[in-house]
Amino acid sequence: MSYTLINPQNGHLAFKIFSFENNNHFDHIQRLGYYSMILVLEGHGKLKADFSDYNFHKNTLMCFSPYQPFMMDSNILEGICLHFHPDFFCIHKHHQEVACNGVLFNNIYNPPFIQISSQQSSYFISLIEQMKEEMQNASIAQYELLISHLKIFLIKASRIKIEQNPETKNTFAESEQPFILQNLKDAIETHFKTKHSASEYADLLNISAKSLAKICKNYFNKTLTDLISERIVIEAKRELYMTSKTVKEIAYELGYQDEYYFSRFFKVNADVSPQIYRETVGFAKAEA
Repeated sequence: MSYTLINPQNGHLAFKIFSFENNNHFDHIQRLGYYSMILVLEGHGKLKADFSDYNFHKNTLMCFSPYQPFMMDSNILEGICLHFHPDFFCIHKHHQEVACNGVLFNNIYNPPFIQISSQQSSYFISLIEQMKEEMQNASIAQYELLISHLKIFLIKASRIKIEQNPETKNTFAESEQPFILQNLKDAIETHFKTKHSASEYADLLNISAKSLAKICKNYFNKTLTDLISERIVIEAKRELYMTSKTVKEIAYELGYQDEYYFSRFFKVNADVSPQIYRETVGFAKAEA
């Protein structure tokens, strides 16, 4: 059964909960325009996310950011899926309260899931049942109460992941870094396909290029150009791994008019050409 709230201002999905009893929803590449949390209650299989493969089992909670590519290969799969749009609940805006950004979401260096106990799974199911009940009750402050339940869900999941992956505590502590760093990371995430130069980000953040360069060096031990290049290469790898798009198509989507310039850029930053990367690491059969 499905429970859905639609944003009355634009008609887009705001919040949705649905149960699934097979893999039909996820057996092809997903690139959804909202956050997705998938609680696997029964079954096992292989998850393909970004440019990595993972084995998963029951009592797994998967967390995906908007437009993050993923698909699952499983013969038996049962669970619950929760979608929410950034307009409904913005994890960047509520970072100080929830701190799930960089822990559950937008962390390309850690697996996009956590293994949970049966007791923890029951706790999440209980929260979801409360959300379902509220979605059927179009009463005063419905959205506020739903968001409260969602916050509890996200905080609990973040705590579990930090306990399981102590290295994420460094990410969790980023709220102690200058506010400009979070703005910079958000800006790169939003504009990396169209803005490739350090000066463009300095202009966006109303800070001098020299000052921004110094902040990057102090906190990341990298140049701003390095950070931008890394994000572009990660997206290129996703496309090479998850799709059968041509190198020219991928280059164009990432803001490069010249395929050969893009190929040289990729090789400098990834040590191999896009085509060699696809042939040795990626796969194009997912969309075949």
